[in-house]
Amino acid sequence: MGTPCEIQLFAKDEAQARQVVDVVIADVQRLEALYSRYREDSFLSAINRAAAVGGAITIDAETAGLLNYAATCYQQSDGLFDITSGILRQAWRFDRGQLPDQSQIESLLDKVGWKKVSWDGAVLAFPVSGMELDLGGVVKEYAVDRAATLCIQHGVKHGLINLGGDIKLIGPRPDGAPWLVGVADPRKRGVTLDTLSLRTGAVASSGDYERCIEVAGVRYGHVLNPKTGWPVRKLAAVTVVGDFCVVAGSASTIAMLKEEQGPAWLQCLGLPHLWVDVSGKIGGTLMKTRNKRGRKR
Repeated sequence: MGTPCEIQLFAKDEAQARQVVDVVIADVQRLEALYSRYREDSFLSAINRAAAVGGAITIDAETAGLLNYAATCYQQSDGLFDITSGILRQAWRFDRGQLPDQSQIESLLDKVGWKKVSWDGAVLAFPVSGMELDLGGVVKEYAVDRAATLCIQHGVKHGLINLGGDIKLIGPRPDGAPWLVGVADPRKRGVTLDTLSLRTGAVASSGDYERCIEVAGVRYGHVLNPKTGWPVRKLAAVTVVGDFCVVAGSASTIAMLKEEQGPAWLQCLGLPHLWVDVSGKIGGTLMKTRNKRGRKR
């Protein structure tokens, strides 16, 4: 998954724990092998080879489910959550510390847009050659939900799955106490902005602080608007709590992409959430009451 991953679980004995952990790790590795954009032998790479030449490819049931979910997110975000926008990475190289040329961005935007793809639930076709899919905004969260389900199926009643900050809780801790999940401060590395007390559910965050560059004092994060080709500039981080990690993850990303409208959209969504904008303002239904000095009450 290209990120630190963690499994905490409570089992009846060490043998059960090892068995469950092995099952979970094998499934996460299976999903990575299928959908990694870095592996030439992945199914996602096969899809992108078809996309490169304007071809078509038959899709299996599991991948179809992921594509259908991504298509729903595209519709509900007014086209902002777009799994074809990963091609913009060719312009945005966050290891170089410089902004891309607008002409390069514009040339890539011609190949961005889920509405340009033909998808009938079984066959995925690319009338526009040179396109590319990136399922990174869906698969990791899907893997978290699957990992939790596999643990439950193997008799685990208490545990935590954490794949790169995307978290799913399997019941409370064995003594009934809640899990404590820290929310990172997007501007102070290593500092916790808040701590969530949860007995069940999933937590996912999106922000501009993990992969980013700063140019002339301005931070440019990796969450890219597929309509402009440029990073979002209003919200610095969004955390969402939900029943499923895949829902919390897509909701946090869509809120980032909606920029000024993100907080109101989250409010209408009805899921517990916390947001921080680039000026440091904090809001959301998870925000604890603070006094005038900024300390929590």
